Amino acid sequence: MKKLALFFAFSVLFLSCKEEKDDSLLKESSGRINHLSVIIDNQLWNGEVGDSIRSKFAAPVDGLPTEEPLFTIKQYIPKLFEGFMTNSRNILVITKSEESGFELKENEFAKPQNVAYISGQTVEELLFLIEENADEIIKKYKKTDIIENQRRISMSLLDDTKIQKKFNVKLKLPTAYKYIIEEDKFLWIRKELPSGNNSILMYEVPIKQFEKDSNVVSNIIRVRDSIGEKHIQGTLPNTFMITEEAYAPYLFFIKLDGKKTYETKGNWFLKNDYMAGPFINYAIKDEKNNRYLVLEGFCYNPSQSKRDLMHELESIIRSVKFL
Repeated sequence: MKKLALFFAFSVLFLSCKEEKDDSLLKESSGRINHLSVIIDNQLWNGEVGDSIRSKFAAPVDGLPTEEPLFTIKQYIPKLFEGFMTNSRNILVITKSEESGFELKENEFAKPQNVAYISGQTVEELLFLIEENADEIIKKYKKTDIIENQRRISMSLLDDTKIQKKFNVKLKLPTAYKYIIEEDKFLWIRKELPSGNNSILMYEVPIKQFEKDSNVVSNIIRVRDSIGEKHIQGTLPNTFMITEEAYAPYLFFIKLDGKKTYETKGNWFLKNDYMAGPFINYAIKDEKNNRYLVLEGFCYNPSQSKRDLMHELESIIRSVKFL
């Protein structure tokens, strides 16, 4: 009896190891950040189902000055869902079938990868399932793209010793970024682009300054405007960065490195000048040090796409780790 039990234990262990080994041998997924492969037949794609997919997965990104889609979508007919197509990082499969349902699988053909399956007997059922599950699918795709972007960034990292000494945190930035301004409790780090630049700001604010009243968003904007006036100035006299008042910022409550965080997305412009662009601001509550640590990313890339640039800034900031 003991031998039999031992045999089953070894069998379970062997199968577990085999499954783990098989997973480790998965090919690397491919594809650009913020891209989505949709597997669906042409008839569905050109009708109400395709319209629903586009309205959800190509909806405008929050906080950008011009409309850009959440995902750049490429449609493929089902018979092409083989070979290189299974390498895609984000895949959505829509089919009419006698069985209805939704399933979201991780690392089915490659890694990292998410494959969302939606099937329904009728167009109405497919529309219902897309509406019901789109937010969950998008959240998963976005999380995976952030992790993938951070992996790519980690391949060549800027020395963050200055960040550690000033703010007692670690941050993963690509070597393309350079320190522009270094002051006591303030850093401006920037990457030059062919048509503009990408920037990260770091500074800290006493907790009571952000929480002196219930309107925390206004306090965050007031502080960022004062920082812009002091540090982010144009080449012309009396020009400096402030928040665009015409568009109300988007506010989200999240956690970064386990800490309560206000995430604010909006647009900035250079007062008395014509420069403008989007920003994303994270105010992280650090009760241990009686401060909000603020990490902000903003870009200037006139007449060019800004979605992927802002995604890079978000990926950088979300890598923050408190020491």
